[in-house]
Amino acid sequence: MDILSVVGLGLVSAVLVVLLRQYKPEFAMPAGVLAAVVILLLSISASLPILDKIKETATKASINGDYIGILIKSLGVCYLTQFASDTCKDSGESSMASKIELAGKVAVMLLSLPLINQVLGVVTKLVG
Repeated sequence: MDILSVVGLGLVSAVLVVLLRQYKPEFAMPAGVLAAVVILLLSISASLPILDKIKETATKASINGDYIGILIKSLGVCYLTQFASDTCKDSGESSMASKIELAGKVAVMLLSLPLINQVLGVVTKLVG
């Protein structure tokens, strides 16, 4: 991923959305969402080598793969939640954006439950 391409796409899309908002407002939001999705997909494809490096490092350090899975899934939930929330805010739906953020936080907590249970088990053994 070339950052200049992404920045250029973002700027051109922003100008296009502003123009559409003036002359054809019904096309402004879908155009903005489409541009954001394209940029998100470019970013995700560029992040794959990072995920591979994290897995490789975790394997070398003998870290349980479940922990890395929880981390990667949580990061994915955070990114998707932020994207959806920002899209709602851009559309003027700040109330919906806050509900999506709450759902994302709950999803991360649910993903983290196995890790929390294991930490509490270790603490219980140390105390008891």
